[in-house]
Amino acid sequence: MTEKLAIIGAGPAGLTSAIYAARAFLEPLVFVGPAVGGQIATTTEVENFPGFPNGLTGPELSDAMRQQAERFGSRMIDDTIERVDLSRRPFVLTASEGTYEVQSLIIATGASPRKLGVPGEDQFVGRGVSYCATCDGFFFRDKEIMVVGGGDSAFQEGLFLTKFGSRVRIVHRRDEFRADAVLQNRAQANPKIEFVTSSVIDRIEGNGKVNDVLLRNVKTGEVRTTAVDGVFIFIGNAPNTELFQGQLEMDHEGYLKVDSRLHTSVPGVFAAGEAHDNWFKQAITSAGFGCMAAMEAEKFLAQNDA
Repeated sequence: MTEKLAIIGAGPAGLTSAIYAARAFLEPLVFVGPAVGGQIATTTEVENFPGFPNGLTGPELSDAMRQQAERFGSRMIDDTIERVDLSRRPFVLTASEGTYEVQSLIIATGASPRKLGVPGEDQFVGRGVSYCATCDGFFFRDKEIMVVGGGDSAFQEGLFLTKFGSRVRIVHRRDEFRADAVLQNRAQANPKIEFVTSSVIDRIEGNGKVNDVLLRNVKTGEVRTTAVDGVFIFIGNAPNTELFQGQLEMDHEGYLKVDSRLHTSVPGVFAAGEAHDNWFKQAITSAGFGCMAAMEAEKFLAQNDA
Protein backbone atom coordinates (compact mmCIF):
# COMPACT_ATOMS: atom_id res chain seq x y z
CA MET A 1 0.00 0.00 0.00
CA THR A 2 1.31 3.42 -0.94
CA GLU A 3 0.89 6.08 1.74
CA LYS A 4 0.27 9.74 0.98
CA LEU A 5 2.82 11.28 3.33
CA ALA A 6 5.59 10.24 5.67
CA ILE A 7 7.40 12.42 8.16
CA ILE A 8 10.82 11.41 9.41
CA GLY A 9 11.42 12.86 12.87
CA ALA A 10 9.28 13.73 15.87
CA GLY A 11 10.69 16.99 17.21
CA PRO A 12 8.81 20.31 17.04
CA ALA A 13 9.12 20.39 13.22
CA GLY A 14 7.99 16.82 12.65
CA LEU A 15 5.14 16.91 15.15
CA THR A 16 3.82 20.23 13.86
CA SER A 17 3.96 18.83 10.34
CA ALA A 18 1.99 15.86 11.60
CA ILE A 19 -0.68 18.06 13.19
CA TYR A 20 -1.23 20.11 10.03
CA ALA A 21 -1.03 17.12 7.68
CA ALA A 22 -3.48 15.11 9.77
CA ARG A 23 -5.93 17.99 9.83
CA ALA A 24 -5.73 17.95 6.02
CA PHE A 25 -6.76 14.25 6.14
CA LEU A 26 -3.40 13.04 4.84
CA GLU A 27 -3.10 10.46 7.66
CA PRO A 28 0.67 10.91 7.85
CA LEU A 29 3.08 8.24 9.01
CA VAL A 30 5.48 9.71 11.56
CA PHE A 31 8.72 7.82 12.06
CA VAL A 32 9.66 8.74 15.61
CA GLY A 33 13.25 7.50 15.54
CA PRO A 34 15.31 7.32 18.74
CA ALA A 35 12.97 9.48 20.84
CA VAL A 36 9.97 11.78 20.65
CA GLY A 37 10.81 15.46 20.85
CA GLY A 38 14.30 15.49 19.40
CA GLN A 39 16.73 17.79 21.17
CA ILE A 40 14.02 19.71 22.99
CA ALA A 41 13.15 16.53 24.90
CA THR A 42 16.50 16.90 26.69
CA THR A 43 15.88 20.54 27.63
CA THR A 44 15.14 21.27 31.25
CA GLU A 45 13.13 24.49 30.91
CA VAL A 46 11.33 25.89 27.87
CA GLU A 47 10.35 29.46 28.68
CA ASN A 48 10.03 31.03 25.24
CA PHE A 49 7.47 28.80 23.51
CA PRO A 50 4.29 30.90 23.08
CA GLY A 51 1.25 29.91 25.08
CA PHE A 52 3.07 28.73 28.20
CA PRO A 53 3.61 31.81 30.39
CA ASN A 54 5.03 29.76 33.26
CA GLY A 55 7.25 27.65 31.03
CA LEU A 56 7.40 23.87 30.87
CA THR A 57 9.93 21.12 30.38
CA GLY A 58 11.03 19.84 27.01
CA PRO A 59 9.50 16.38 27.57
CA GLU A 60 6.18 17.97 28.58
CA LEU A 61 6.06 20.03 25.38
CA SER A 62 7.03 17.04 23.23
CA ASP A 63 4.40 14.80 24.81
CA ALA A 64 1.67 17.42 24.35
CA MET A 65 2.57 17.88 20.68
CA ARG A 66 2.54 14.12 20.09
CA GLN A 67 -0.87 13.76 21.71
CA GLN A 68 -2.21 16.60 19.57
CA ALA A 69 -0.85 15.02 16.38
CA GLU A 70 -2.34 11.63 17.27
CA ARG A 71 -5.68 13.20 18.12
CA PHE A 72 -6.08 14.32 14.49
CA GLY A 73 -5.07 10.98 13.01
CA SER A 74 -1.28 10.95 12.70
CA ARG A 75 0.14 7.45 12.93
CA MET A 76 3.25 7.21 15.08
CA ILE A 77 5.74 4.50 14.21
CA ASP A 78 8.40 3.90 16.84
CA ASP A 79 11.01 2.88 14.30
CA THR A 80 14.02 4.43 12.60
CA ILE A 81 14.40 4.89 8.85
CA GLU A 82 17.66 3.32 7.76
CA ARG A 83 17.58 3.83 3.96
CA VAL A 84 15.65 5.92 1.47
CA ASP A 85 15.27 5.79 -2.30
CA LEU A 86 14.19 9.17 -3.64
CA SER A 87 15.03 8.42 -7.27
CA ARG A 88 11.39 7.90 -8.21
CA ARG A 89 7.87 8.22 -6.82
CA PRO A 90 6.54 6.61 -4.80
CA PHE A 91 9.57 7.04 -2.60
CA VAL A 92 10.79 3.96 -0.75
CA LEU A 93 11.65 4.17 2.95
CA THR A 94 13.29 1.23 4.64
CA ALA A 95 13.03 0.99 8.42
CA SER A 96 14.44 -1.65 10.73
CA GLU A 97 11.04 -3.38 10.84
CA GLY A 98 9.62 -2.85 7.36
CA THR A 99 9.55 -1.02 4.03
CA TYR A 100 7.15 1.76 3.12
CA GLU A 101 6.17 3.49 -0.14
CA VAL A 102 5.07 7.11 0.09
CA GLN A 103 3.96 9.76 -2.40
CA SER A 104 5.53 12.64 -0.46
CA LEU A 105 8.04 13.08 2.34
CA ILE A 106 8.84 15.66 5.01
CA ILE A 107 12.34 15.44 6.46
CA ALA A 108 12.42 16.66 10.06
CA THR A 109 15.43 14.72 11.28
CA GLY A 110 16.86 17.66 13.23
CA ALA A 111 20.43 17.88 14.41
CA SER A 112 22.74 16.29 16.97
CA PRO A 113 25.24 17.85 19.38
CA ARG A 114 28.67 18.67 17.99
CA LYS A 115 31.70 17.23 19.70
CA LEU A 116 34.85 19.04 20.78
CA GLY A 117 37.00 16.48 19.01
CA VAL A 118 39.69 16.47 21.70
CA PRO A 119 41.56 13.52 23.26
CA GLY A 120 39.59 11.89 26.05
CA GLU A 121 36.17 13.09 24.90
CA ASP A 122 34.94 9.84 23.39
CA GLN A 123 36.76 7.79 26.01
CA PHE A 124 34.86 9.37 28.89
CA VAL A 125 31.36 9.70 27.43
CA GLY A 126 29.06 8.44 30.16
CA ARG A 127 31.90 8.66 32.68
CA GLY A 128 32.07 12.40 33.10
CA VAL A 129 31.51 13.69 29.58
CA SER A 130 27.92 14.49 28.66
CA TYR A 131 25.82 16.42 26.12
CA CYS A 132 22.63 16.37 28.20
CA ALA A 133 22.31 18.10 31.56
CA THR A 134 18.81 16.74 32.13
CA CYS A 135 20.02 13.19 31.60
CA ASP A 136 23.17 13.29 33.69
CA GLY A 137 23.10 16.27 36.05
CA PHE A 138 21.92 14.18 38.98
CA PHE A 139 25.15 12.16 38.96
CA PHE A 140 27.22 15.25 39.77
CA ARG A 141 25.79 16.26 43.12
CA ASP A 142 28.32 18.36 45.04
CA LYS A 143 30.82 17.89 42.20
CA GLU A 144 32.91 20.27 40.09
CA ILE A 145 31.20 20.80 36.74
CA MET A 146 32.47 22.44 33.56
CA VAL A 147 30.15 23.61 30.78
CA VAL A 148 31.62 24.31 27.35
CA GLY A 149 29.86 26.84 25.10
CA GLY A 150 28.67 30.42 24.94
CA GLY A 151 25.12 30.25 23.58
CA ASP A 152 21.67 29.81 25.06
CA SER A 153 22.02 26.06 25.56
CA ALA A 154 25.25 26.41 27.51
CA PHE A 155 23.71 28.98 29.84
CA GLN A 156 20.34 27.22 30.22
CA GLU A 157 21.98 23.94 31.09
CA GLY A 158 24.68 25.61 33.18
CA LEU A 159 22.00 27.22 35.32
CA PHE A 160 20.21 23.89 35.65
CA LEU A 161 23.43 22.17 36.70
CA THR A 162 23.84 24.56 39.64
CA LYS A 163 21.07 22.52 41.28
CA PHE A 164 23.55 19.67 41.57
CA GLY A 165 27.15 20.79 41.32
CA SER A 166 29.18 22.58 43.95
CA ARG A 167 30.51 24.87 41.21
CA VAL A 168 29.81 25.33 37.50
CA ARG A 169 32.46 26.87 35.27
CA ILE A 170 31.29 28.06 31.85
CA VAL A 171 34.18 27.90 29.39
CA HIS A 172 34.05 29.83 26.12
CA ARG A 173 36.66 30.40 23.42
CA ARG A 174 35.68 34.07 22.98
CA ASP A 175 35.57 37.11 25.24
CA GLU A 176 31.84 37.62 24.81
CA PHE A 177 28.93 35.20 25.03
CA ARG A 178 26.14 34.77 22.46
CA ALA A 179 23.49 33.75 24.99
CA ASP A 180 20.32 35.74 25.52
CA ALA A 181 20.82 38.73 27.84
CA VAL A 182 18.30 37.39 30.36
CA LEU A 183 20.21 34.11 30.64
CA GLN A 184 23.52 35.93 31.00
CA ASN A 185 22.13 38.09 33.80
CA ARG A 186 20.82 35.04 35.65
CA ALA A 187 24.14 33.26 35.32
CA GLN A 188 26.12 36.28 36.49
CA ALA A 189 23.87 36.57 39.52
CA ASN A 190 24.29 32.90 40.46
CA PRO A 191 27.06 32.47 43.05
CA LYS A 192 27.82 28.93 41.87
CA ILE A 193 28.72 29.99 38.33
CA GLU A 194 32.16 31.13 37.21
CA PHE A 195 33.23 32.20 33.72
CA VAL A 196 36.40 31.18 31.90
CA THR A 197 36.68 33.15 28.67
CA SER A 198 39.19 33.06 25.78
CA SER A 199 39.85 29.42 26.66
CA VAL A 200 39.41 25.98 25.12
CA ILE A 201 39.77 22.42 26.34
CA ASP A 202 42.76 20.68 24.78
CA ARG A 203 42.37 17.34 26.55
CA ILE A 204 40.07 15.53 28.97
CA GLU A 205 41.86 13.26 31.42
CA GLY A 206 40.91 10.73 34.05
CA ASN A 207 41.27 7.28 35.49
CA GLY A 208 38.08 5.39 34.79
CA LYS A 209 36.18 8.68 35.00
CA VAL A 210 36.95 12.34 34.34
CA ASN A 211 39.38 13.89 36.82
CA ASP A 212 40.63 17.02 35.08
CA VAL A 213 40.97 18.92 31.82
CA LEU A 214 43.77 20.80 30.12
CA LEU A 215 42.60 24.36 29.50
CA ARG A 216 44.43 26.56 27.00
CA ASN A 217 44.11 30.34 26.85
CA VAL A 218 43.74 31.15 23.15
CA LYS A 219 45.34 34.58 23.59
CA THR A 220 48.38 33.76 25.69
CA GLY A 221 48.81 30.08 24.85
CA GLU A 222 49.05 29.28 28.56
CA VAL A 223 47.94 25.72 29.40
CA ARG A 224 46.80 24.73 32.86
CA THR A 225 45.27 21.64 34.41
CA THR A 226 41.91 22.14 36.11
CA ALA A 227 40.29 19.54 38.33
CA VAL A 228 36.73 18.72 37.29
CA ASP A 229 34.28 15.84 37.67
CA GLY A 230 31.89 16.49 34.81
CA VAL A 231 32.26 18.13 31.39
CA PHE A 232 29.01 19.13 29.67
CA ILE A 233 29.42 20.18 26.03
CA PHE A 234 27.03 22.58 24.27
CA ILE A 235 28.82 23.96 21.20
CA GLY A 236 26.15 23.68 18.55
CA ASN A 237 24.77 20.92 16.41
CA ALA A 238 25.29 19.06 13.15
CA PRO A 239 22.32 18.18 10.92
CA ASN A 240 21.14 14.58 10.84
CA THR A 241 21.09 14.33 7.06
CA GLU A 242 23.57 11.53 6.30
CA LEU A 243 20.63 9.40 5.16
CA PHE A 244 20.06 11.71 2.19
CA GLN A 245 23.62 12.21 0.95
CA GLY A 246 23.86 11.79 -2.80
CA GLN A 247 20.08 12.11 -3.19
CA LEU A 248 19.31 15.66 -2.05
CA GLU A 249 21.28 18.88 -2.45
CA MET A 250 23.09 20.02 0.70
CA ASP A 251 25.44 22.79 1.70
CA HIS A 252 29.04 22.21 2.82
CA GLU A 253 27.90 21.53 6.39
CA GLY A 254 25.28 18.97 5.42
CA TYR A 255 22.20 21.17 5.81
CA LEU A 256 19.53 20.43 3.20
CA LYS A 257 19.06 23.11 0.57
CA VAL A 258 15.46 24.30 0.26
CA ASP A 259 13.63 27.09 -1.53
CA SER A 260 11.46 29.69 0.19
CA ARG A 261 8.64 27.15 0.53
CA LEU A 262 10.83 24.35 1.91
CA HIS A 263 10.97 22.31 -1.30
CA THR A 264 14.17 20.27 -1.55
CA SER A 265 15.90 19.40 -4.82
CA VAL A 266 13.51 16.44 -5.34
CA PRO A 267 9.85 17.27 -6.07
CA GLY A 268 7.60 15.93 -3.34
CA VAL A 269 10.31 16.01 -0.70
CA PHE A 270 10.26 18.82 1.85
CA ALA A 271 12.46 19.72 4.82
CA ALA A 272 11.53 21.34 8.11
CA GLY A 273 13.56 22.38 11.14
CA GLU A 274 17.22 21.96 11.86
CA ALA A 275 17.77 19.54 9.00
CA HIS A 276 17.85 22.70 6.86
CA ASP A 277 17.83 25.60 9.34
CA ASN A 278 21.36 26.65 10.18
CA TRP A 279 20.40 30.05 11.55
CA PHE A 280 17.42 30.29 13.91
CA LYS A 281 17.53 26.86 15.57
CA GLN A 282 14.59 27.43 17.90
CA ALA A 283 11.69 25.17 18.80
CA ILE A 284 9.18 27.78 17.66
CA THR A 285 10.84 28.35 14.29
CA SER A 286 11.11 24.60 13.75
CA ALA A 287 7.39 24.32 14.49
CA GLY A 288 6.70 27.09 11.98
CA PHE A 289 8.76 25.32 9.33
CA GLY A 290 6.83 22.14 10.10
CA CYS A 291 3.56 23.94 9.42
CA MET A 292 4.89 25.29 6.12
CA ALA A 293 6.19 21.90 4.98
CA ALA A 294 2.87 20.19 5.69
CA MET A 295 0.93 22.84 3.78
CA GLU A 296 3.27 22.49 0.82
CA ALA A 297 3.05 18.72 0.91
CA GLU A 298 -0.75 18.92 0.85
CA LYS A 299 -0.62 21.22 -2.20
CA PHE A 300 1.86 18.94 -3.94
CA LEU A 301 -0.31 15.89 -3.41
CA ALA A 302 -3.42 17.71 -4.62
CA GLN A 303 -1.66 18.84 -7.79
CA ASN A 304 -0.25 15.38 -8.45
CA ASP A 305 -3.48 13.45 -7.82
CA ALA A 306 -2.02 11.43 -4.97
